[in-house]
Amino acid sequence: MSQSTQRITAECPECAAEIRFDRSPLAGQIATCGECSAELEVTSREPIRLELAPEVEEDWGE
Repeated sequence: MSQSTQRITAECPECAAEIRFDRSPLAGQIATCGECSAELEVTSREPIRLELAPEVEEDWGE
């Protein structure tokens, strides 16, 4: 049996490159752009929308 796989794509908001997902991404999932290396967060699933992921800041126990 052969199973057809549908590629899911979205556009990088930083450089407009095509980001491919093997399966439907989850909200909040982080992806990395292969062109500009930007870390992107899935902010919407229908349609798929990507935004720059917030930078993780160190919490020094304050």
